[in-house]
Amino acid sequence: MTFPNITLPARALTIKRGVISTPLAYYFSTPILLVIAVFMVMTEGPGILRDYKISQNPLFLQNADINGKCTTRKAVFTTCEVDLTYDYDGQRYEKDVEVMFVDFHTGDYETGAVISADQPDLATISLGLDMLWNRIITLFAFAILLGGGSLAMIFLALRILWVRAQLRHPALLTPIPVEITAIDNKRKRLSVTYADRLSERKTKRVAYTRFEAGQEPIIVGDAGNNAVALAVWHGNTALPVLLDDRLERIDMSDQERADALAPLLAAAASSAGQPAVARPIASPPKGMSLARRIGLFLIVLLLLVAGIFGYWLWYVTSAPSQYNSPGMDINNMMPEAINRWGCSQLQKRFGDGPAPFGCTAADYQSWK
Repeated sequence: MTFPNITLPARALTIKRGVISTPLAYYFSTPILLVIAVFMVMTEGPGILRDYKISQNPLFLQNADINGKCTTRKAVFTTCEVDLTYDYDGQRYEKDVEVMFVDFHTGDYETGAVISADQPDLATISLGLDMLWNRIITLFAFAILLGGGSLAMIFLALRILWVRAQLRHPALLTPIPVEITAIDNKRKRLSVTYADRLSERKTKRVAYTRFEAGQEPIIVGDAGNNAVALAVWHGNTALPVLLDDRLERIDMSDQERADALAPLLAAAASSAGQPAVARPIASPPKGMSLARRIGLFLIVLLLLVAGIFGYWLWYVTSAPSQYNSPGMDINNMMPEAINRWGCSQLQKRFGDGPAPFGCTAADYQSWK
């Protein structure tokens, strides 16, 4: 796919300052995401480490006092806060236990008190051990998403600062087409987000810029649902610079600007009868149709259901251990008849040991 281009003077040119902007979201989203990630690790990490130690040599207590409740938010995020009081080896212990996990469970939870046989001062609830891998995966996922997201935003902000520093020095400019992905018009100034998806380099990097009042990008075509505009590589910088329709972002003479724009003016006048280079900026492109979105949603839903069912079938028939956290959760959510069949398959292979979550009787250990 080719687009109209311009020819710039074959000498090092300077770019006007401030042509690469930093989105405002970077300034407040980055610290918020980082704080949330650190907070989650500090609040949930010690409890997971405690329960992991208990799981190495657990001892189930029958006469412990358990007071607390579990609260489910957003349909899947469950937090259990419990006060444990128990006696062991002539000593009385009082512990506050809090566990968080992801579950589609409805109704009440059944749980018991568990301590470490090696360190009796370490106590938790059996539900915390049943959901141990669930909790580990949940915490890891949130830490990666939030912490990784904040670190990625810090990296992108540093790259923008580095590009700004490089733009202060003259360099050869190479015109390229870029794809405009978002446009916002506030206070008579255009804010444009664009991506390098069409040049030979195709870095797919996204940049953000704000034009002065009255300025527009040079629109030279479209790629699918997005407009295509002209930008330039400034030497070996990491981000391209989006050009304005009068080339005022480049430090060169008026005659050089006129010579560079002349071919575009002539092509626009001959092919479409347009007197200006930059055509009006269209509204943001429409997304997928409603029917296509519904179809895509149904396909994703079917794949998700098939994946969950396949994982459950593998768990009850072939898993090397009955204590597989995702498998236990899925088996517990199954309808009664399917759940009993799954538990019977697990009991055939692991009947000599305690029953996993989802297959336990009233004593939380024997098979139902």
